[in-house]
Amino acid sequence: MKNKLIIAAGTGFLGNVLIQHFNNKFEEIVILTRGKSEIKSKIKYVNWDAKSFSGWEKEVENADVVINLAGKSVDCRYNKKNKAEILASRIDSTKILNDAILQCENPPKHFINSSTATIYRHSEDTEMDEYTGEIGNDFSMNVAKTWEKTFYEVETPKTLKTAIRTSIVLGKNGGAFIPLKKLTQFGLGGKNGNGSQFVSWIHEKDFARAIEFIIEKKLSGSINVVSPKPIRNYEFMKKLQKAIGIPFGLPISKSLLEFGAKIIKTETELVLKSRNVIPKRLTENGFEFEFGDLDKTFKNLLS
Repeated sequence: MKNKLIIAAGTGFLGNVLIQHFNNKFEEIVILTRGKSEIKSKIKYVNWDAKSFSGWEKEVENADVVINLAGKSVDCRYNKKNKAEILASRIDSTKILNDAILQCENPPKHFINSSTATIYRHSEDTEMDEYTGEIGNDFSMNVAKTWEKTFYEVETPKTLKTAIRTSIVLGKNGGAFIPLKKLTQFGLGGKNGNGSQFVSWIHEKDFARAIEFIIEKKLSGSINVVSPKPIRNYEFMKKLQKAIGIPFGLPISKSLLEFGAKIIKTETELVLKSRNVIPKRLTENGFEFEFGDLDKTFKNLLS
């Protein structure tokens, strides 16, 4: 059993997935939160604002692992204000954690920072891995690049660094799976746009297992945390219909998606961008997925 795990911004969906997974693997788990400082069922919650020191930084001393999940949700309209917040929330938290690690006498052994599989260009032809994947140039990709640059540009000689390029994490109690399931139950679970765009996804359990694998194997650098088989959107939705037992799903055209996105204040990029990303570094290091198959994943999540 390891000594101490810190999860920055660990009160959301992914934070809870990691807490459940690591609960009996660390003697102490500390969550940095914008909420109040308290101890709840053995977990220590410590208030922070994700951009300045206020006492929370003392927790970083002697930690084994720091995992940073901070960042404003991209499920919003990309107006000027939201764009600025999306970027700042990622940069500020990454920067201040780098600073906290640098001032430790006994710094954490490993710092794992969120990144995104969206860093790669829209691709319907080529699979993107960590070695040959093509990084593009638009708002989302530039946020990802700046985020990773901020993370890596500070050298932490005693602390390994890993950026996890995560895709859609499918889970029972949060994330994208719940709205997708509801849409499909209402008969609206058809293809999005022309449906040929790839979806990179990972089961919540494999997400947590991959993080543990990265820690155990001491893997550093950028790693794609995605399942081995990206799937086209129309096939993804068809498999979901089948798993739920709905015989049909109305397709949603690009223009209808754009109209709907304005109403629910989000962006069509979240469903129309082709994320054709594979986990080369995980698989070449021997990671085995428990849920590499989408049918098995849906069956598990709906059970």
